[in-house]
Amino acid sequence: MDSDVLAKKSSAGHLQRNKTERRRLQGLQRVETTTGGAKPKAPQTWGQSMSIWMINEGNTKLFFVAFLILHLIAAIFAVFHYSLKDNLTGARATFGPTFVIARSAALVIHIDVIYILLPVCRNFVSLLRRTPLASVIAFDENITLHKATGWSILIGSVLMLSTNLYRLTMADTSATTTGERVKFFVVANFIIGPLWTGWLMLLFLGIMVYYAMEKRRRIANGGFEKFWYTHHLFIPFFILWQLHGMFCMIKPDRPPFCSYNTIGVFWRYWIVGGIIWISERVLREVRSRHVTYLSKVIQHPSNVMELQIKKEKTKTRAGEYIFINCPEISYFQWHPFTLTSAPQEDYISVHIRVEGDFTTALAKAVGCNFDKKDKDAATVVTPALNRPLPRIMVDGPFGTCSEEFMNYETVLLVGAGIGVTPFASILKTIWYRLNNFGGEKATRLSKVYFTWVIRDFGTAEWFHSLLHAIETQDTQNRIEINIYLTQRIKEDDMNNIIVHDVGAEKDAITSLRAPTHFGRPNWDRIFGSIAEKHPESDVGVFFCGPAAIAKALHTKSNEYSDPKATRFFFGKENF
Repeated sequence: MDSDVLAKKSSAGHLQRNKTERRRLQGLQRVETTTGGAKPKAPQTWGQSMSIWMINEGNTKLFFVAFLILHLIAAIFAVFHYSLKDNLTGARATFGPTFVIARSAALVIHIDVIYILLPVCRNFVSLLRRTPLASVIAFDENITLHKATGWSILIGSVLMLSTNLYRLTMADTSATTTGERVKFFVVANFIIGPLWTGWLMLLFLGIMVYYAMEKRRRIANGGFEKFWYTHHLFIPFFILWQLHGMFCMIKPDRPPFCSYNTIGVFWRYWIVGGIIWISERVLREVRSRHVTYLSKVIQHPSNVMELQIKKEKTKTRAGEYIFINCPEISYFQWHPFTLTSAPQEDYISVHIRVEGDFTTALAKAVGCNFDKKDKDAATVVTPALNRPLPRIMVDGPFGTCSEEFMNYETVLLVGAGIGVTPFASILKTIWYRLNNFGGEKATRLSKVYFTWVIRDFGTAEWFHSLLHAIETQDTQNRIEINIYLTQRIKEDDMNNIIVHDVGAEKDAITSLRAPTHFGRPNWDRIFGSIAEKHPESDVGVFFCGPAAIAKALHTKSNEYSDPKATRFFFGKENF
């Protein structure tokens, strides 16, 4: 009798666990997005709010404010200079207030050219970010600065050309009728040096801006290639800029009328940034000629290929990225990819999602075939006997914000989809450091929370083996893994998961000890838990992935930071 009762209770318990598991799979997608489990935060004083603002916003916002103030000061001084200088009375009388406007705009865009190239000098930026300047200047926003400067040059160019064009047409005393003025306007654009150079400059600048916009740059069919090639119009643009000021059309009242101090001064502003940029290009050519070869190509599921590269004279850091060029595809195209290898390994590796024109051509060149039937298993690509692997050129590595993970005692690493690639290198490095592998120096880093958000469990199966190795060796539980599956699960898959998951020691999907969560992460719960477990600590939050998740993490880093308790420092991969 007792055995029958126990059997019934056991059966009932098993059914209850199945029901609980089914409810978890079906409903957790809604539950995970709620704010349950997060401790309510007390109202902050103005001083606390300012301190929190400085943690994640201060450098970026203050630098942007300095950018605007610099332009404003330059414009004000230029207006006063060209309005009051006694040697320009004739020019002001002929062209009126538009002379002052055009010359002031010209001075501002000349200042812009001083540093338009510096943000894209990646060796220069990587070097500076390892200096104390990194605590003052937001080097992670280098591309944002480049874009803002580009827009400033475009606006200034339009303003300068439009005002000059109007006054030149109106200033022609021989044209008395509207028809004569129109005729002069058409002819002037071909015979007046500052006009035809100005129109060409504006044309080149417009093309560069048009194809550099995010939406067009990310178009699958040739979007990046159009951006890459059209952006090199900056070379003829700069040449025309130098010529633009050498015609000496508007002369001062007293000699010398066209001295080297007053015309063609573009080169003086460009020289510093230009020399650094040219040095970077020369360095790229030198690096590309180092002995580099593909040691192994692995084809992973979900259209991901792994390139293992051996390159002489190359030292890397976790979280860095490199530029790759394949001359077989194009000698001129360089594409950035995050390193997935650790500095302790004797090769550098990248994992590349094959989805664009360049990556598709590269996959074909190295022998990957994602149309074959056994694409659900990782396979080493063996090239044909009569066709060796193509030559690969590497430029870099270059630093990112993720390099700073060793500066914190606690870190939260968040990757979304293929955006997990930088954390492959970081997790490997952390594992080596925590285990003092190969004589590695000890680190102050004591706890790592790794969160991976994926649409389906086949998105990046190549990453599972690394997580397995880390989890197996992490006997002290210093690396906590959480995987979030956001795609709704089919009924058959759900039943299969329930059968294998109930009572199992490992997760049915990933075979990790860490369970798979279904639905979107509850950031309030995650940040609240970390703040509770690590009081009075600085926590580094590093992310790579879509802008929507980055915005949420940035917001939560500010919301859960307390100057007197836990502070969250947010950083996003941006290259």
